[in-house]
Amino acid sequence: MIKEVFSEQETYDFAYSLAQSAQKGDIYCLCGDLGVGKTVFTKGFARGLGISEHITSPTFTIVNEYDGRCRFYHFDVYRISDPEEMYEIGFDEYIFGGGICLIEWADMIRELIPPSAKWITIEKDLEKNEDYRKIEVK
Repeated sequence: MIKEVFSEQETYDFAYSLAQSAQKGDIYCLCGDLGVGKTVFTKGFARGLGISEHITSPTFTIVNEYDGRCRFYHFDVYRISDPEEMYEIGFDEYIFGGGICLIEWADMIRELIPPSAKWITIEKDLEKNEDYRKIEVK
């Protein structure tokens, strides 16, 4: 599925609607360059899971946990230098723990991601509009 959006609010709203169909055990892998809106997407996704807390990117802590209609694990693996580091934080327990996982920069740990994961790529196209994003979900 490909969704074209033209504002941060549309990115947020699309993620919100995607979260409405998320089920326990789902893994969402979020990829895209710096500044494409991964955190905006994550905030909308979390709200769609019924989470009202302020969402921040766990750049230094690797994972933040939230309670909504089910447990939500938000990863940011940008600072991971070796995918094996993920095992030190109990990555397997998170992804097979019955919650919903969203992993920013998931392409950096691709070899650890189960085949059932959904991959989301966000891309800019400044020729269309400064706020334009193409969001592809596979």
